[in-house]
Amino acid sequence: MKHYIRWSANFAYAVGLITADGSLSRDGRHIDFTSKDLEQVENFCSILRLHNKIGLKSREKVSQSNLRYFRVQFGNTKLYKFLLSIGLTPCKSKTIGPLKIPKGYFKDFLRGCLDGDGYTTSFWDSVYPNSFRLYTGFVSASRVYIEWLSSQILDLYGLKGHLCLSGKRFPFYQLKFSKYESLELLKKIYYKPNLICLSRKRFKMQRSLGIIKQMPGC
Repeated sequence: MKHYIRWSANFAYAVGLITADGSLSRDGRHIDFTSKDLEQVENFCSILRLHNKIGLKSREKVSQSNLRYFRVQFGNTKLYKFLLSIGLTPCKSKTIGPLKIPKGYFKDFLRGCLDGDGYTTSFWDSVYPNSFRLYTGFVSASRVYIEWLSSQILDLYGLKGHLCLSGKRFPFYQLKFSKYESLELLKKIYYKPNLICLSRKRFKMQRSLGIIKQMPGC
């Protein structure tokens, strides 16, 4: 990382993490990455070969006590300029737009986004007892970015998903995929066993896929 930057599966994943949970300072040098999962920050540091200390910080939530988050900050002018060149900017939450991600590494970038601001959720339908629901989603405060993400997934994988606005006090956009599109998308994102990822999200996803696999007709 000190001498040159080149795309790889792991680096694309790290870019996805930065896109979701990272931030660029205004000084043209420093990058911050924060997560509630220590494993996530350790994975990030491992990919970028960072030896910086992982710190702690708290974020207050209205209905809960302070929540603990893990955080790493580091300076790297070369990486900072590279991130600017692909479309990331300081204070990007509401202003982020299309990014320049190589098609061959988009699935790894998307896995980073999923581990950051994305989710999978599954449950047995209360109306149809034999129906097991699975959804995969990505969220952003920027409509332009989430529409770009939607167009990339459609172009590369033929999966459309559903785009909607959620939240009242703090509105955000969701790109949501239902059960059968989720199955196809998750196959793309987790395309081999030993990929770097957030283990708790992968475990949750695999548990859901195990239930679906055992259902009649699957």
